[in-house]
Amino acid sequence: MNNYFTLKNEIIMLQKGDKTPAVTLQDQNGKQFDTASLTGKKTILYFYPKDNTSGCTAEACSLNGGLDEWAKQGYQIVGVSPDSPSSHQKFIAKYSLNFTLLADTEKELATAFGVWAEKSMYGRKYMGILRTTFVIDEQGIITHVIEKVNTKTHSEQLKAVLL
Repeated sequence: MNNYFTLKNEIIMLQKGDKTPAVTLQDQNGKQFDTASLTGKKTILYFYPKDNTSGCTAEACSLNGGLDEWAKQGYQIVGVSPDSPSSHQKFIAKYSLNFTLLADTEKELATAFGVWAEKSMYGRKYMGILRTTFVIDEQGIITHVIEKVNTKTHSEQLKAVLL
């Protein structure tokens, strides 16, 4: 059973107070990663559209730059996109990223969180990832949702909310 809700065929994004859905994906190394394993850890789970694009690179580098501070505060960072594990490996190597990236190739986790949705660009409608960050506590409960992500200063944006 899925933990997301639909209303008139629209997926509703998870919000503060919702429990993290249990989904198993592959990480950048092809290893199975079950979101249930997030329980017991504070997590910054961020969804982004595509490896090696300007906005996604800026966001990943911002989070990576603040990684030591986040670790001191007890947070782990996990990124999610529809890219493959091999794409994630190249992205990590190119930018020396030091956190897990999950390959949501079937958009299962994005759908469960309500961030796989219809988008529009230049009048063309298409399905894609809504760039969103979820902060999750040790019990697997969402404590914060950031929908208007500032890619260049995302780590600072999160600090303003969490610290």
